[in-house]
Amino acid sequence: MNPTRTRGLALAGTTAAISGVAIWVNSGGVAAYGNATAYTTAKNAAAALIIGAVFLTARRLRGPGDVSLTRPARPRQWWGLVYVAILGGAVPFLLFFGGLASTASTQAAFVHKTLIVWVALLAVPLLKERITVWHGVAIALLVVGQWGLGGAVTLAPDLGIIMIGAATLLWSVEVVATKRLLTGVTPWTVSLVRMGGGSLALLAWAAATGALGGVVPRTSAQWGWVLLTGVLLAGYVLTWHQALWRAPAVDVTAVLVLGALVTAALAGAFDGAPIAVKAPWLALLGAGGSLVWLAPRPGPVRRRAVT
Repeated sequence: MNPTRTRGLALAGTTAAISGVAIWVNSGGVAAYGNATAYTTAKNAAAALIIGAVFLTARRLRGPGDVSLTRPARPRQWWGLVYVAILGGAVPFLLFFGGLASTASTQAAFVHKTLIVWVALLAVPLLKERITVWHGVAIALLVVGQWGLGGAVTLAPDLGIIMIGAATLLWSVEVVATKRLLTGVTPWTVSLVRMGGGSLALLAWAAATGALGGVVPRTSAQWGWVLLTGVLLAGYVLTWHQALWRAPAVDVTAVLVLGALVTAALAGAFDGAPIAVKAPWLALLGAGGSLVWLAPRPGPVRRRAVT
């Protein structure tokens, strides 16, 4: 197996674990704030600051040769970074958390986990990635497993579902745009632009909608939620872009679905959610993830020698 792809999938597994924890804790953060826009803006801004601090620390320890930023060389790269910041790091977050206010969490989770389907449909024509039979079976197992975890959800065409679906589609395009960007710019560049630029856009939107005053935490509980979710989001973004840089977009997006295993385990341990009845669906997710890991690839993923 290509060692670069293996490392990318391992990083994607870390991203999935962080995602599973974040999904479980985010409901508490939203409740503590009471305003989805203010909460989203606060935690994303915290994540941007944390990523900046991690970058400076890593650069000091490893040197600018190993940890660097890239200035875009072509207009297409500039526009790609603008997309990642605005339509990846800002607008989808508003749509997703706004949709959660009027939609059952099980339906929201299922719609979001269809991300792998849309990424696969886009990656074949736009990134020229090859989808094998292994991938087809793996994606089917992942989607069916997530559907079963949601209690065999029946999607109703309400506004919340439409908003979450729109966020998922924007994120799927972002995955493809990011993968193309990573052939010419470093993952650190994409991570900082996504969260830094996205946070500025969210702050501007909060100001325009009158929610800016609620962004700064007012209680110790709110500060705690912002710090916790900011750290999780920063870890998610950093490991996700490093994974995308090393492995195919379809593969790392499929591994991301395994975050549902972590969420289910936390819900069972702390919320008393029954695990036994979900075991068959969790097994399907695990099988799907294993197939992605073992799926053969024709050769190594080409990438620049930067980190």
